[in-house]
Amino acid sequence: MRVLVIEDEHKIAQFIKTGLEIESWAVDLAFDGEAGLDLATTEKYDVLVIDLMLPKLSGIEIIHILRDKEHIHTPILILTAKGATGDKVECLNAGADDYLVKPFVFAELVARIRALSRRPLTQTEGVLQQSNLIVDTIRHEVSRNKKKITLSKREYSLLEFLLKHKGKVKSKDEIIQNVWSYEDDVLPNTVEVYINYLREKIDKPFPKSKSIIQTIRGFGYKVDNNEK
Repeated sequence: MRVLVIEDEHKIAQFIKTGLEIESWAVDLAFDGEAGLDLATTEKYDVLVIDLMLPKLSGIEIIHILRDKEHIHTPILILTAKGATGDKVECLNAGADDYLVKPFVFAELVARIRALSRRPLTQTEGVLQQSNLIVDTIRHEVSRNKKKITLSKREYSLLEFLLKHKGKVKSKDEIIQNVWSYEDDVLPNTVEVYINYLREKIDKPFPKSKSIIQTIRGFGYKVDNNEK
């Protein structure tokens, strides 16, 4: 999952970024409203976390521009020290999806972001499954044939992204936009390298099972939606 955090207090922003990266999420930071709006309108994110009081453009102004002018409907979570009911109503009426008052418990922030990003799944909530491969998205645990598989944070994020889009071919550019942060130095063959890393761990040790990730030459990669 890829998250944009727009927060002018650098220490808070970095704290959030570090914590969310522990969850294996890619995180971009912006420290004022204009920079945040630029990223939100040019990059693809699963959730936007926006401070209400920002220099150059306020959180409310960003929401209005995204919703009313740009017609971008990425889920938005507002962070602010202003906890009055009127402030919450104003944010929600403007188009925000959720509201969290500072100071907050970090576990609650993670839970709210996860809830906003959740897509309808045919499988049990919190679990992604493909054949005999199971990914617990809450505990970040991966197993196949009941054997635990240890993945790096990037490998896990890549696998989770592909599983959430079963049946759809995802290009290298789409994968980079959703699995890597804007500031990451990504080489042209980086996606291919990480696909190979994944296959070494989720396919090679299980020769009797069908490969999870398919290469669609000239287009990208996908997980077959019809695989049982």
